[in-house]
Parts: sequence; C-alpha cells; structure tokens
Amino acid sequence: MRHVGWCCAALLSALSSMLLPGMVLAQPVAYPSRPVTMIVPFVPGAATDIEGRIYASRLSENLGQQFVLDFKPGGTMTIGMNAAVKAAPDGYTLLYVSASYSLLPLMARNLPYDPMKNFEQVSLLSKRSALIVISPSLPVKNVAELIAYVKARPGEINFATAGAGSIQHLTGLWLASATDTRMTYVHYKAAGASFPDVMAGRAHLTPMTFQTGLTYVKSGKLRAVGVASMERNALLPDLPTFAEQGVPEFEYSTWLGLLAPEKTPLPIINRIQAELVKVIKHPDVAQKLGAETRLMATTPDEFRRHVTRETERWRKLVQENGIRFEE
Repeated sequence: MRHVGWCCAALLSALSSMLLPGMVLAQPVAYPSRPVTMIVPFVPGAATDIEGRIYASRLSENLGQQFVLDFKPGGTMTIGMNAAVKAAPDGYTLLYVSASYSLLPLMARNLPYDPMKNFEQVSLLSKRSALIVISPSLPVKNVAELIAYVKARPGEINFATAGAGSIQHLTGLWLASATDTRMTYVHYKAAGASFPDVMAGRAHLTPMTFQTGLTYVKSGKLRAVGVASMERNALLPDLPTFAEQGVPEFEYSTWLGLLAPEKTPLPIINRIQAELVKVIKHPDVAQKLGAETRLMATTPDEFRRHVTRETERWRKLVQENGIRFEE
C-alpha cells in the first residue's frame, strides 16, 4: 500500500511540475458568472412584460448577476423563439413564453424548429385568473342566461378574438362546444383592439384577464358573467366560476413560463428552477403581481406535462373545426 501511495504522490508531483508558473487545475465555473439575457417575445408594457421584469429583478438580486430583458415581439412569439433557438445552450439565454406556446406544436410544419423538442422547459411560473366579459347591452347576468341567449340566436352573437387560431379564438370554440351553442368569431389584430367594440355592443363577448378586465367591469363598461378559471378570485369573490355555473373544466388559461435552448445542461436548468422557487416565495413578488396571479414555479417535467395537456386539448378543437394556421 505504501508503494501505491508513493506512486500516486510521484505522479501528482510530475503533473504539477508540468504546469507553467501561475497555472492551476481548471475548476467548474459557478453559474451565473456573467449577465443572463431573458428574451421577451411580447410588446413592452404588457402584463407578461411586467411580470417578467419582477422575476428578472429578483433573480439579479439573488444571484449577483444582471438578468437583462431583450424584447423581440411579434409572430405569436416566433421572432423571440427564433433568436433563442440559435443561442448557445449555456444558460445565458432564456425565453419567456405565454399560453400561446401550447399552440405552436400545431404550427410546427411552418416553423424552422420544433417548439417542444428544440427547447428545454425550465418552469411554469404563474397562472392568471381570467373572465368572460360581455357587452352591457346584452340582457344577461350569468352563464345560464348567456347560454340561453346565444342558443336563441345561433350565429348572431359575435365572439371577439385576438386573431384566427389565437388562444382567445380556441377558447370561444371550446365554450361553444361545451355549451352546445354557435357563435360568430370576429378576429382583431390584438385582444385590446376588440374592447371598444365589445363595450359598444358591436361585438358581444370576449375573454379577458382579471388585471385588464377589472377596471372595465367595476366601471360598468363591461359585465363579467363568470370566472374562466378553476377557482374564484379574491378581487371579485362573489363572481362564480364557469364550472360552478354548469360548464365543468372550462378555463381560459393565461400563464407565463420559462424556456432555455435545447441541450442547456440539466444542472443549470435545475439551478434556475430552484432560484425561481425562492423568487416566488418572496412576499414582494406576490404583492406586486396581485391576487389575480397564482405563482407556481413548477419543475421542468411538470411544465412539460402542462403544455402537452393543453396542446392536445387545442389539437382536438383545431381538428374538429378545421382551423388552418397561416402559412
């Protein structure tokens, strides 16, 4: 044994003598050792932007490196995703995505990458409560009255969306399927563009996040018939969910998640996710985001399963309604 020990010592001595003066054996570099870019594929000022800034600020403070937002809006997030998919898989480029991410696998034939396979899912960060709001001109006050009103006027009620094939469009199709009704879908360039028409009664109903809709509802410019989430919201505690009003499992899902380029090392993915868990537990984060936001910070596998479930649900609606995405 002494002989083996002597040989090992001699080998280490020989290796050390081969190092140039001032050289040391390489050590793993701690992550992050430089600023991290977080691509935001949404317009500045949107709810997703505000939420993303809060996470970036807290991560910067916790980890001692800047998490910098890089805005690349447009193309249903595809402009930002195009940039992210080309980035080095080293943890220094991350990408925020919204609920529309679950639609992208249905558009994969038109994309130069696979939105699921060419990205690593890091975490589902949050879900936002949502409402179905109607024009005050409609003589209905709840879901049952809305369903009866639409059934009596097949095809005459206009459901406003943020574009053909958008989450809002598919949500309207889901609502019609779940309630055995028929509506006409009016597509706008963006969700906000439809609000004046809904208020004026030219369009009749649309999905809307709590954060956006609450001001309109409280001012009487729009009327909320139900919470399109699985739970009631403390901001409107007396407003029941669609499930409570006889439309089980109906949900207008709005959420924010985080991706990284494919082949980003698992230890880095896990490090980021663990830090996000710390971030959402900070009381300032919940206070800034408000009661309409449910903070989550899931594991990568949980996020992947969530997206897969949503994609399959949308796939069924797309196939049943013959929706074709733009080439």
